[in-house]
Amino acid sequence: MRRPLLSVRSALVLVLALLTGIGAGVLSLLARTPAAQCVLYGGGAFGLAVPFFDRLVGAETSGGTDTSS
Repeated sequence: MRRPLLSVRSALVLVLALLTGIGAGVLSLLARTPAAQCVLYGGGAFGLAVPFFDRLVGAETSGGTDTSS
């Protein structure tokens, strides 16, 4: 069986960052900003959202069970 290209956590981080970038681009477009500037705003928001969501979403565990209790 082939391994997936991305883990579920990585896919979630990238999807959340993509949605953030699209949201920033659309909001700046609604503010009547030129389209090229909207793309730059969306790209910047995407770039900043990746490390944010990377820290926000919990890290993967190797065992899958919580033994802290």
